[in-house]
Amino acid sequence: MAPINVVIVGAGCAGVSIAHSLLQGVPNTKVVLVNPSQTFYWNIAAPRIVAKPKAFKPEQYLLPIKDAFVQYPADTFEFIAGIATAIDVAAKSVSITPNGSADSKSLPYDHLVIASGSTNPSSTGAVTGISVPFKPSNRDDIKEIVEAAQQQIANAKEIVIGGAGPVGVELAGELAEELGSKATITLISSADRVLPMLKPSGSYAGEKLLKQKNVKIITSAKVTGAAASTDGTKSWTVSLDNGNKVLADLYIPTTGAIPNSSFIPAEFLDADGWVKVNKELRVQASGGSALPIYAVGDINTNTMRLSFKATEQAKIAAANIKADILGKGDHKAYEQGNSVMMAVPIGETGGTGQMFGMTPFSFIVKLAKGRDYFVSKAAQALAGKT
Repeated sequence: MAPINVVIVGAGCAGVSIAHSLLQGVPNTKVVLVNPSQTFYWNIAAPRIVAKPKAFKPEQYLLPIKDAFVQYPADTFEFIAGIATAIDVAAKSVSITPNGSADSKSLPYDHLVIASGSTNPSSTGAVTGISVPFKPSNRDDIKEIVEAAQQQIANAKEIVIGGAGPVGVELAGELAEELGSKATITLISSADRVLPMLKPSGSYAGEKLLKQKNVKIITSAKVTGAAASTDGTKSWTVSLDNGNKVLADLYIPTTGAIPNSSFIPAEFLDADGWVKVNKELRVQASGGSALPIYAVGDINTNTMRLSFKATEQAKIAAANIKADILGKGDHKAYEQGNSVMMAVPIGETGGTGQMFGMTPFSFIVKLAKGRDYFVSKAAQALAGKT
């Protein structure tokens, strides 16, 4: 009997988790995993990776994807380094352009998982032409991009960070520790405080720690643009909506999420390009009929785009695909919830956040995340063991 073909587009935490789950739990199934890079990038640790080149060895946060699947028979798993370019729903196929090839190939599927994730202006370099990779690059060059970002940061004397969400705050803390008096770090928040998604006590704790590290904080000011400076001393002029301008050697935007959805039919997308899903994380046809397609992680319309939420969704989707294939078992529903659970390290000595509605002590954030940004768990995540 011919195997059931499951194609998974995207090898982030969600995609690899589903791949392992199906390979271990569903007989007569072949999984084809497609990803632009051959490397799994532990971007959770990106603020420390780019700020502190000596904090981790590259092999700790850049892991070969294929190595995590060598235990499976060759006829049950295939990894393709390439880019998805189109989905043909009627033919049940995905068009793929393998890396290094000008020709596309068509992959038939019985079940399809879209786990292509998202990117942001910093990672693409769309604003400044300089890529600081808080997300995978969607190319097979993440090692080179990380090294280039580290060099840009090391050479800067005045760094401006646009956005005071978790990534911006974490980056500011790491840069302040690494560069010390050699550079000035300025953090800009469009809200009246940093980390506005947290309770005020969490925001104020974060602000206190940042100021202890001599980070300059500008609140209630939105960045409206960054242009090459004309004064001859700095590289960038960062314009704010209050009319002020800030000069910088390096400007790093940390706001804005961009869906990796260029290959997905428009009928599946909302106005902002995110994939519409139901409670089962299943994509539906325009007429409302269910399709053998699931969208998991950052790419779908659930708004909490956090790594642990992607892992939660992966478990739901994997269970539902198993039920589809086996023709038995209840389908599970995903509930995003409204509560914020977040640990935000501000350097290696402490941090802030929100846990069970409370602001954790700084040392708890250090112990929970600040020691290594969970880098020690990267290999487990790639192996589907988280």
